[in-house]
Amino acid sequence: MAGHEQHYIMPRATFDKPVKVLIVVSPYYKDIADNLVAGAKAEIEASGATWDLVEVPGALEIPTAIGIADRQSNFDGFVALGCVVRGETTHYETVCNDSSRAIQLMGLQGLCIGNGILTVENRKQAEVRAEVADQNKGGGAAAAALHLVALGRKWGAQTKGIGFKPASEEILMAGTSDGPKTA
Repeated sequence: MAGHEQHYIMPRATFDKPVKVLIVVSPYYKDIADNLVAGAKAEIEASGATWDLVEVPGALEIPTAIGIADRQSNFDGFVALGCVVRGETTHYETVCNDSSRAIQLMGLQGLCIGNGILTVENRKQAEVRAEVADQNKGGGAAAAALHLVALGRKWGAQTKGIGFKPASEEILMAGTSDGPKTA
């Protein structure tokens, strides 16, 4: 049974500069969303980061809200939270696939997003996954976002140091009307 498997949990991300995270949640299933948010808030606070929270109507709007926030605000990372329960139509596949794909594409563009949108067969599965004392998928999504922020900061401070080095300005100026002429 998947709920009882052992799995490795990475140590909590640590930071030497403040981190600000936006939690974007769809409260379509309010009780499940509330548990996801509680787990996310606890994980963010335990890392010493701060958070803000916005609600959107459904899972499909979560990536759009993250995109708007990325363009118009100053968040270091994002946590996407919501729940999609399989129904009788193919709408389930559309919502799951499109929201996940949009979040993945934004991540590949450099956004630090923890995806905690539950995609489940029934309400009971959602309740177990959202419960902070059980699977705590909200906390896991926040931890993922924070680890990505830490990774981005680690690599953002480094220079490549590999390959060709750019020529100095003196060399670049040679042969131009502003610099010396060479024979």
